[in-house]
Amino acid sequence: MINYFNDYANLCFEKFGDRVKHWITFSNPWAVAEKGYETGEHAPGLKLGGCGAYKAAHHIIKTHAKVWHSYNTTWRSEQQGMVGISLTSGWGEPVDPHNQTDRDAAERYIQFHLGWFANPIYRGDYPEVMKNYVGRKSAQQGLGTSRLPTFSVQEKAYIKGTSDFLGIGHFTTRYVLQKSFPFLQVSSYHTDRDLAELVDPKWPAPGPKWLYSVPWGFRRLLNFIKTQYGNPLIYVTENGVAEKVQCTQLCDEWRMEYLRGYINEILKDSLITHMEKVTEIVLPTVFTLCILISIVLLTLYLQNHS
Repeated sequence: MINYFNDYANLCFEKFGDRVKHWITFSNPWAVAEKGYETGEHAPGLKLGGCGAYKAAHHIIKTHAKVWHSYNTTWRSEQQGMVGISLTSGWGEPVDPHNQTDRDAAERYIQFHLGWFANPIYRGDYPEVMKNYVGRKSAQQGLGTSRLPTFSVQEKAYIKGTSDFLGIGHFTTRYVLQKSFPFLQVSSYHTDRDLAELVDPKWPAPGPKWLYSVPWGFRRLLNFIKTQYGNPLIYVTENGVAEKVQCTQLCDEWRMEYLRGYINEILKDSLITHMEKVTEIVLPTVFTLCILISIVLLTLYLQNHS
């Protein structure tokens, strides 16, 4: 399948690369893996609890890397385009930010969601917490190897760095706390994480029952990406809210409010980034000017008193 997909991608590069300069290999691979091979909600509808999603994701990541290398080797010099991936993730906030157990659970929420795909691409391997938890639970089940596949040393080097930009889809946030699941239960991607998700009843819920409007979560997700993955170029590829009820006339105030809140949170990060850049330029310049002015004044002083 990796080679078939790479052939398809190269055909796309050949036919459209003279006009298309931004390519996304996969959009929301988390949903492809989890809903296609764990819960069976999406095609191909398989319910391979605790192993199917991990295997599917493993092949998606290796396929993405192969396509990136194909473009980099064959097409980039001529077409001057970019190849990335689009990952969709919520933000996990600890129920009690002063509780280390809750903070660890919130970290697992992000790593089992965003880090599952981003970590191999930007750091060369699955998140350590993911390997530890799935490996431990696999051992408790009496399995000889972890249900989470492993990358070879060569594969890690091949996959790391294979993204010219990161597409991010984000819609909502959850509060997260520790919740242990007995290893005797049927294995599952969701129970592997040992956590529970909560929502604040005060959060607006303008759309589907799972989508709560929590703008500040987006900013925290972006800051997490910045610190974890080396401040990559980011395009927001998914955000918005569906209709809860059909309106006979235009009634988009709730959608406008949702978008305004999320865009404002993004702009806060943009402002901070610009301020950091200005600081990097202005402070050294001012310092240098102060030294030069001091030298000139000292020279004039010495001349007047000589």
